[in-house]
Amino acid sequence: MKDKQAQPLRAGKLPARLLEKFLRKYAPPSPGSGVVVGPSIGIDAAVIDFHGRYLVAKTDPITFVSDDIGLYSIHVNANDIAVMGGVPRWFLATVLLPEGEATRAGAEAVFRQISRACSSIGVTLCGGHTEITPAVSAPVVVGQMLGEVAKRRLVTAAGARPGDALILTKGAAVEATSIIARTFGRRLVRTGKFSERFVSRCRGFVRSPGISVLREARLATTNARVHAMHDPTEGGLATGLYELAIASNCGIIVYRETIKVYRETERLCEHFGLDPLGVIASGSLLAAVDPRDSGKLLKTFEKEGIEGAAIGRVVEKEEGVRIVSDGKPADLPTFHADELTRIL
Repeated sequence: MKDKQAQPLRAGKLPARLLEKFLRKYAPPSPGSGVVVGPSIGIDAAVIDFHGRYLVAKTDPITFVSDDIGLYSIHVNANDIAVMGGVPRWFLATVLLPEGEATRAGAEAVFRQISRACSSIGVTLCGGHTEITPAVSAPVVVGQMLGEVAKRRLVTAAGARPGDALILTKGAAVEATSIIARTFGRRLVRTGKFSERFVSRCRGFVRSPGISVLREARLATTNARVHAMHDPTEGGLATGLYELAIASNCGIIVYRETIKVYRETERLCEHFGLDPLGVIASGSLLAAVDPRDSGKLLKTFEKEGIEGAAIGRVVEKEEGVRIVSDGKPADLPTFHADELTRIL
């Protein structure tokens, strides 16, 4: 039998139990370090006590796409600052370009995309690193976003309480819809089942409905008693729900019929045999809100042109993480790797 330690790991995030073990062993709490929120399953960013305010720090790579990679890198990292109640302010980028394929025009395009996306949300590009390397076969941007938040406004994914309403903005798998169309657009059109116009619309999901959750996160924290927020990304909405449950040490019940899946997303997922709850989901804000404020918050979203719905509630940990479909409850599916890794 193969040594378990030597067995290859699947593509995607490190398994939660393995990551938890590593964090306990190699990143234990350090008294006097000023770290208010350290690394943990489901926690979106680190928080450091910094002269009367909190500094919020996040790093995330973009590996699924090369088109508009600069735009993706800004919004994916900024989202994790926003769901902590913070304002993204400064960005550093490590840009890795493939040897033998990188061109001056291609490198400039990445810088242009990063610059424009930073300007659109008031972030300053303040440093980083560039390298042309044989270690990558496509462009990779590893971003680090820094932001700040007043101490009284800090929100984490660990704050959900039994009884909270769970609110989801937009729909599941916004980012995945764009990635699939960008990666397989020509193939999809050649099948005759998808028009150029349809594929173009799906590519544009990165901008509309959009993968940024900055607006809705700010609206949530100023219009409701928000106990927790989370940014579902790799592994999809299902993984995001599990991460929220783990971080808050609670259970969750969601109702499948209330989770919006755009028709474009449904068609692409059906074509490739993917579960829309398990594909990368940037663009959706998941919030645990005092149930007395959920209706007010949804009306605020509607007024601001943001789709939103109450998809379930937070329950005691003993009830598990469950999904109700057609009146029948079952365990929410788990995805050890993002569904996209099966086709990319």
